[in-house]
Amino acid sequence: MSLVVGFDLDMTLIDARPGMAAAMDALAGESGLPLDGAHFAANLGPPLDAVLRGFEAPEERIPGLVDRFRALYPTVVIPSTLALPGAAEALDAVKARGGRTLVVTGKYGPNAARHLRQFGWEVDALVGEAWAEAKGVALREHGAGIYVGDHGGDVLGAKVAGAVAVGVATGPYTAEQLLAEGADVVLDSLTGFPAWLDGYLAATGADGAHHGEHQAQR
Repeated sequence: MSLVVGFDLDMTLIDARPGMAAAMDALAGESGLPLDGAHFAANLGPPLDAVLRGFEAPEERIPGLVDRFRALYPTVVIPSTLALPGAAEALDAVKARGGRTLVVTGKYGPNAARHLRQFGWEVDALVGEAWAEAKGVALREHGAGIYVGDHGGDVLGAKVAGAVAVGVATGPYTAEQLLAEGADVVLDSLTGFPAWLDGYLAATGADGAHHGEHQAQR
């Protein structure tokens, strides 16, 4: 099998927190619902409909709220989003080693694609609106042997796919929490990913299809 590496998007490759908070607060103002932008931005990962249910939005209003958030997204979220340290280098590292990259995210696919274009990142596949176990299904379909993410839901997705779960402690989960969720390795940030990948491929003899040992690289 060839090397195929999947990456989460929010708080793994990008930091969209300021815009996400602003968009949720704008939605709160328009809808009159108690939606908390700061809390939302601090806990990115789950899909938007689940977040809105957590804020006790009425079920019948959720489809309209989701549509409105997605409409606000290009002008409110995209301009303030930053690439996280090492993101471009991590994607490039997979390509340089003859591998394929994919992004598997809970985010709405068209908005995820806007972020990739924003930073000029070219990936081999993008799967949106996938969360936890559903990420595992997408990873398996694309033959990914490694999945990189910042959330316990990302670790679960990797496990469902039988992929190596690489945690990055750049989101709401600490390194210790990611390890407790079952991550095979935890990096402080993606800046350490190219070196880890080299060591992993050398140790396994090559294709990213086997599990690494549990370790924390802090």
